[in-house]
Amino acid sequence: MRTLVILGHPNPDSYCAALARSYADSARQAGAHVDLLDLSTLHFDPHLHGGYHADQPLEPDLQRAQQLIRQADHLCLVTPTWWSSMPALLKGFIDRVFLPGFAFRYRPGRMLPEQLLRGRSARVIVTTDTPPLLLRTLLGDPTLRSLSQGVLAFCGYRVRSTRLGPIRGSSDTQRAAWLDRTARLARQDHARRAAQPALA
Repeated sequence: MRTLVILGHPNPDSYCAALARSYADSARQAGAHVDLLDLSTLHFDPHLHGGYHADQPLEPDLQRAQQLIRQADHLCLVTPTWWSSMPALLKGFIDRVFLPGFAFRYRPGRMLPEQLLRGRSARVIVTTDTPPLLLRTLLGDPTLRSLSQGVLAFCGYRVRSTRLGPIRGSSDTQRAAWLDRTARLARQDHARRAAQPALA
């Protein structure tokens, strides 16, 4: 089983980075082949200049990212919530990588596209300074909805999601507990995915 962990925080020393490493280490200990993709280390233009109406060649780092995504049975995406959304770096990465012909394909006469990443599973872990209950009830979970439904499920993933917070003002004890929870989620996700048919 291959697992890809994507760190969507632009700061490689962030708490999100610690969560991504905890998930990756635990999945590796459970027996998965794990790749960790830290977006802050990639070199690419985050702007999709012509939308889907013009070709924009992928930089080598994005070509490798597509290869890792295609190979992975399971994906874990770790990101903070900024302004009820995701960091610009992560949004640019999604715009450039999850393209028609790679992640989905429009079909003439069909309302919904063909899901080209079908058969894979995903976990989205979102940190927030807003208490998770308020995030769900007052704001409608915008970051999770966008990533889980608007991107990953749209492309064929079976998605599970986790909210951690409020991060601001949290104690070292609470942060350690969230790291432990993330490690447990990795083991659970690995066991659940290992019980499913492997990708062709």
